[in-house]
Amino acid sequence: MHLQTWLTTSLVRHFPSTPPVRASLRTLEAARNEQFSFQVAMRSDTHTTVTVDAKGPAGWTVRVRRVGFVPVAHHNTPIIANHHDTDGIYMIPGYVPDPLFDENTLVLPALETHAFWLTVRPGPNAAPGRHTIAVTVSPEKGKAIAHKLAVNLHGLVIQPRRDFDITHWFYADALIAWYKTDLFDDRFWEIATRYMKNVVEHGQNTLYVPVFTPPLDGVKLPSQLMRVKRTGRDRYAFDWSDVRRYIRLARSQGVERFEWCHPFSQWGVKHAIRVYEGQGAGEKLLWPEDTGATSDTYRRFLAQYLSALHRFLKAEKLLDRSCFHVSDEPHGDEPLQNYKAARALLAELAPWMKVMDALSDIRFGREKLTDMPVPSISTALDFLAEDIPCWCYYCCAPRGRFLNRLLDTPLAKIAMHGFLFYRWPFQGFLHWGYNYWYESQTRNLIDPFTIQDGKKWPGWAYGDPFVVYPGKDGPIDSMRWEVFGESLQDYRLLQTIGIERGDRRLAPLRSFEAFPKDAAWRFRIKAALYRAGLDCQKHTRHQIPSRRRTNSAPQ
Repeated sequence: MHLQTWLTTSLVRHFPSTPPVRASLRTLEAARNEQFSFQVAMRSDTHTTVTVDAKGPAGWTVRVRRVGFVPVAHHNTPIIANHHDTDGIYMIPGYVPDPLFDENTLVLPALETHAFWLTVRPGPNAAPGRHTIAVTVSPEKGKAIAHKLAVNLHGLVIQPRRDFDITHWFYADALIAWYKTDLFDDRFWEIATRYMKNVVEHGQNTLYVPVFTPPLDGVKLPSQLMRVKRTGRDRYAFDWSDVRRYIRLARSQGVERFEWCHPFSQWGVKHAIRVYEGQGAGEKLLWPEDTGATSDTYRRFLAQYLSALHRFLKAEKLLDRSCFHVSDEPHGDEPLQNYKAARALLAELAPWMKVMDALSDIRFGREKLTDMPVPSISTALDFLAEDIPCWCYYCCAPRGRFLNRLLDTPLAKIAMHGFLFYRWPFQGFLHWGYNYWYESQTRNLIDPFTIQDGKKWPGWAYGDPFVVYPGKDGPIDSMRWEVFGESLQDYRLLQTIGIERGDRRLAPLRSFEAFPKDAAWRFRIKAALYRAGLDCQKHTRHQIPSRRRTNSAPQ
């Protein structure tokens, strides 16, 4: 048996037909409290069972996970035929590495390349200097193979992120459906806890609250936290107990801000949302599904709900930790007029409410129809050019040369999120798909391990609907999600040091389409920033004043 093993960074995908390489990763750099990852890849001329063990300095944790594969039928469109913008050229269609399983043993098939993912967290008292992580690959027969990775740990301590919120839409209905819970039973809360913890561990600080079933992507399985009881004609009573439990559970896991359910239908802002009696068992609606967005029926409901919401937010001390919506992705002239009417209704009933929505038509920003636009990264810089404060997002598009996080987006490109978010004064990032495990616009669950496009390629991209896979009792991370989460530490690094957004070192970041896409650029600039940051902390103890508030991200 001839077993070859080698270390690589976390920014390469090892496809089954990836050839072995002679050069092995030898050194990585990190701040004292920075998580980092690398891989050990392997290939054998005969099948064998292989076990991987890893050990770092005392107090450090090294988590070993097996890199799994998912079948991908096509490249996402458009295909940009270079390795900086499209990964897996000549490998797709085929098996693409993505899910990370908490296993350290693998039956390694002959003439296939496989890998293990190692995530390292220095201990809380880790000392600056050179450290070693030992990795041992043990085949069932034959000699174990030992690797050593040197870690140059800098004395710099990166601070929690401020003034930049991140949310991925968290589908409670998908948890209910996949884990077959009885709405919000004990099993739901057990599962939800683990998923909430997961989003925080990956740098997310804001969580969607399904106080009503979200009016997003078709008619969803009821997932209404609020218990609603009709007490008379157009009169309602609200039971906030499960909303309160959801909020408090999320806060216990580190969530700091909350994104409240859209109160009007998606895309056209035409209708009231679907609100059920009780919590949706039996799916008895309070009004017909075609009830108008600004109808008298819905106006009377909103007047009561928004007043109760205001009281709830004040009681829970959440008023300044909340984000509110009107409708998702309105576009075109008629939706623009509908949005104006819906926004005016909210302004009348809840003048305290500031709203934000995913929309890319700059007219919404120019006319101040929304307090905080969330444009696509394809147009977001146009908003900033007109001094319109905004968040940014992507959803299904743009692709090709643009930043994204798809199954054929090179991992080195995904790793640039933190730098690009910092480069311009955006105030947050929104993504629609944390755990959308459905066939597009339906309630039909798909198997995420075999379908990653909601059965809607090329309109939907492989890897866009979700970043975690459903495990037996909680989330299974993807490589894309891990790289994205670790990239957010770059934002913290830049913010900790106090790098100006116009700093010459960031000049190569010209847009969300034109930026350095090779791993070497990021590693070089981070190495220089570690040294600059240590000097900054030693001599100036520089702190960045908050523009708006303080938001924490996981250390």
